Amino acid sequence: MDTTGRHPSTAQAVRGFAYDHLPEHLQKVSRRFHDLAENLLSQLPDDPELSAALRKLREAKDCAVLLAALTADVEGSG
Repeated sequence: MDTTGRHPSTAQAVRGFAYDHLPEHLQKVSRRFHDLAENLLSQLPDDPELSAALRKLREAKDCAVLLAALTADVEGSG
């Protein structure tokens, strides 16, 4: 995501949304969060609320990707 000219707290908040390094089944989950973060970044100005929204979105993404990984592990081992 391009954070050129954005406040440092906004730029920091969007870190962690990359998904290319993940296996395909996890990319499908993570990509949705990345795309939403990118949309928010393009639509909203720098503000503490934007930074908070992005951090919470990243936290939700982490939970969803973890669940997808754990579910795949359980389904793959049965």
